Order: sequence, then structure tokens, then C-alpha cells
Amino acid sequence: MEAKLKIAEEFAFAAVDSRLYGSFVEHLGRIIYGGIYDPEAPDSDEKGFRKDVIQAVKGLNTPIIRYPGGNYVSNYRWEDSVGPVEKRPKKIDLSWKSIEPNIVGLAEFEAWTKKVDSSINMAVNLGTRGIEDARNLIEYCNFDGDSYYANLRREHGHPEPYKFKTWCLGNEMDGPWQVGHKDAVEYGKLANEVAKAMKTVDDSIELVVCGSSGLEMDTFGDWELKVLEECYENVDFLSLHQYYGNEEDDLENYLAKSEGMDRFISGVTAICDAVKAKKKTDKTINLSFDEWNIWYHSKGEEEANKNWSVAPHLLEEIYNFEDALVIGCLLITLLKHADRVKIACLAQLVNVLAPIMTEENGEMWRQTTYFPFAQVSNYGKGKVLTPYVAVDTYDCKEWKNVKKVETIAVLNEELKELVVFAVNRSREMCRFSVDSLDIPLDFIVQFSEMEGFDIKQTNSVQNEMVIPKDSKNIVIEDNSISAVLQPLSWNMIRIKIQESFF
Repeated sequence: MEAKLKIAEEFAFAAVDSRLYGSFVEHLGRIIYGGIYDPEAPDSDEKGFRKDVIQAVKGLNTPIIRYPGGNYVSNYRWEDSVGPVEKRPKKIDLSWKSIEPNIVGLAEFEAWTKKVDSSINMAVNLGTRGIEDARNLIEYCNFDGDSYYANLRREHGHPEPYKFKTWCLGNEMDGPWQVGHKDAVEYGKLANEVAKAMKTVDDSIELVVCGSSGLEMDTFGDWELKVLEECYENVDFLSLHQYYGNEEDDLENYLAKSEGMDRFISGVTAICDAVKAKKKTDKTINLSFDEWNIWYHSKGEEEANKNWSVAPHLLEEIYNFEDALVIGCLLITLLKHADRVKIACLAQLVNVLAPIMTEENGEMWRQTTYFPFAQVSNYGKGKVLTPYVAVDTYDCKEWKNVKKVETIAVLNEELKELVVFAVNRSREMCRFSVDSLDIPLDFIVQFSEMEGFDIKQTNSVQNEMVIPKDSKNIVIEDNSISAVLQPLSWNMIRIKIQESFF
């Protein structure tokens, strides 16, 4: 099999917003307690945060982390999470039937994000609360004047405002499972009024309004239209949520799931632009794919949890090699839409649907999905180049004409590199060529591949086996790259660009 990719700088269609590589931390299961925070772990720092987890998160290079939910945010009282820890109440969380001790609150989590070189993508509760509480929260977090909540923040030991830039207006408000679920018009009107109030306090913020919580929702499309009709002028992003799985154990169909992500993004973009045209405005609403991941191994655990305990084991998905290949395809799809998808959040970060796992004896390990994400987040920066690809296709249960090789190229001007990501979906070896029309290539920096594993192979605390390794099966000749992509493989190619180009 052969695949040919043609690229050129003149085909650049978008600059990658670093927030495309965001993640998500919710007060759910063992994400916080036993995950990022564990004073009993042998390598925890003076604040109780695990240093091994900090290093692993830094390796993912996530510039923003959505917080504190998720479903959790719809019954979140931010006042319970600030001030002296010993005075904070233990509260029940209706969304996950757990006890929240509020040991790690707003200040503690913000301090942790600094340790991992990130910042908070903050969410406000529009389930059980509304305008007044959102206004108070942004005053507490972002206001620098002499006011009650700004002074309360100072009293709590934080003289300078947090200055959170990106804010989510609730979570999955279209979902009947959500505490405070609303219909589209009701939610759109509330989001609009909350947006006006928050931007009055700080007009530098960007606001994400809830879109559908999945493409399969009966209200999809109609929800987006009605919500944007109500609040278009006062919000900046519309959210998308979607999880993917292989419940039928159909590898070819599973590897094509990114086709569904592509259609979802294109559909929501069209809806946003339809409202733009109807409103006769120049303002463009971009997208925040602020929940995406693979979720099917642990489906149903959330319903079984009725213990009302602190940090129960919930949704601790163990990922295998085929999951890593799908993550690679999904990342490439996000890059293909980098002109409109400016924010994305891998859901979630530690222990729950996560690339990073911790054991109760203090050990930490990285899942198979950690590595494609880390490579793209660290090297997929700069200009995305339109991928002109010639390759065979296949049909599967859900999709037709699926390319056997999924690929994208990024011109990384900071590193002065051309970076190519590719997934060989086929069970055949592929002779892969990249023809550069106007970017002068110099030498190979790295050809990394994940290949040769059983598709069901997992990593574990005893053995991080499914990891990338470097390959020599690549050459440059006449400004063209020729490489061998092994069957069922994730690949990253980094090529230094000649200095004369810059």
C-alpha cells in the first residue's frame, strides 16, 4: 500500500491555538483525591500534591484545564471551596453520589495548575444557581478593585486577582441527567444574562456556552440554534462533547470513529455560521470541544456507585493499543479543524478516563493514550497545512471511503520543523511519502512510531510496554520524505527546515 501527502506553506489554513491541547479535571472519583492530591503518597510535596503526577502532567503540555466540572459544576457552591480549609463544609455531590470534603478548593487547584505550567478554564454553576452567583464568583476571581468579594479573596491570602481568561457557562444543560436541566430557550436566556453580568465585571474574558452533550442527543442541532439565537452577541465559543468506543469489537469501524468527530464539528460550525448570517453580524463563534475521549470499558460504573463516599473508584478506564490509535486519529481531526476549534479538553486527566493513573500504594503510570497526546501537544504547534492525500480507502459499518492513512502536517516555526502525524489504519505496511512543494527540508530530527503491539495490549504499573520508539525507516531525497508506516501504527515525523526559509 502507498500513501502520498503533498504539503505547502501556501496551503496553511489555520494557526494552532495552544488551548487545543487542554484537559479536564472534575471533582469525580479519584481525579483529585488519590490522583493529583495524596498527602500519604511517598513523593507528595509540602502541599500534598503528588510530584510524579505533576511531572507526568507537565509532559502532556496542557495549557488550560477545565475545572471544577463536568456534571459536578451543576451543584457546585464555590463559596464552600475557598477560605480556611478547616472551616469548609463537607457536602454531598448529587452528580456522582459522593462526598466532597472541599480540602482541595479553588485556591489549591489554582496553585497546582501553576506547578504543571497550566491555567484554569473555569466553569460557573447554571444548574442550581445563576446570575448573582456567577457575578460574585468572577468578582472574587478577577476583580482588582475595592469590593466585598475581591477583598474576601485578599483576606483568603490572594492579593492579586486570578485573572481566569476562559469561562464555561454551565455544563451539558441539554442533558436530562443534569442537575438543573433546562430547555434550549430557557438556558440560552440565562446564559445571555450571566454573560452580560460577567463581562461587565471583566470584559477581557471569553465565554463558552453549552452546545449539545453529544451528537446522539435528540435535540442536537435545534439546541444549538435556539441557544445561539438567545446569546450570540455575548458569548465567544460553543461547546461540543463526544466520547467514542468499540463496544462491538469492530476494529475497522472503531478506527474510523474520527469520521464522526469530523462530521460533528462540520455540522456545528455550519449551525454557528447560519445564526451569524441570520443575525447579520460580523462576529464569528468558534468552537470549544471541551469534552472528548474514549469511554466504553467502564460504562455503567457511575450508575452502580451509591456509596456516598470520598473519592470512590469510578470510570477508571484502562486503555489499550487500539485506543491509542483512535486517540491519534481524533487529534489529527481536531487539527484539521483548527480554524474553528480553538479550545479542546481531553476528558479527563488523572485516574478517570485518563492518560495518567495512580495506585493506592503510591505508584504512577502512563496509559497507552498518553503518548500520542503528548507528542501532538508538544510538537503540533504553528500553522496547520491542508492535507492533500492520495491513499486507498475502505468501507466499514458506519462510514464509507475511509482513508487507510489519516494524516496532517504542521509547520512548527518555533522549532523550525515540519511535523507530520499519521495513523496507518490498515493491517498492511504503507510506503508513505511527503512531498514538500515550497518548504525546503534539511534533515530528519525524529521518526517515532507506536507499532507491533497486540491491539488489546495495555500498559500497567508493572510495565509501560506500549510506548513510541524511534525508527530508521525514513529518508529525504529531492525535498520529499519517504517512510515506512507499519501496519496499525501511530507515527510522528519531525524534519528540520532549512534556515533560508525563515
